[in-house]
Amino acid sequence: MNYQDYALIFKGLSDSTRVEIVDLLKEGTMCGCKILEKFKITQPTLSYHMKALVECQLVTVKKEGVWNYYSINNEVLLSLKEFL
Repeated sequence: MNYQDYALIFKGLSDSTRVEIVDLLKEGTMCGCKILEKFKITQPTLSYHMKALVECQLVTVKKEGVWNYYSINNEVLLSLKEFL
């Protein structure tokens, strides 16, 4: 990873809701609908946050039918830990 990659990750974590989502995903893979139940936000707002986390590669998404399942990208998380 280079400094630009780290900057993208920090940008992805620059919102408290996204930090809470990452903390929630530490428990394991979750469907978007289950993540939505934990927050007082709309589905489009959740999609916005998840897009930011997926784009910085901190979170991966697996589509199964109409459902999206999200999980932490452990490789990126370990790289971030090594950086800090």
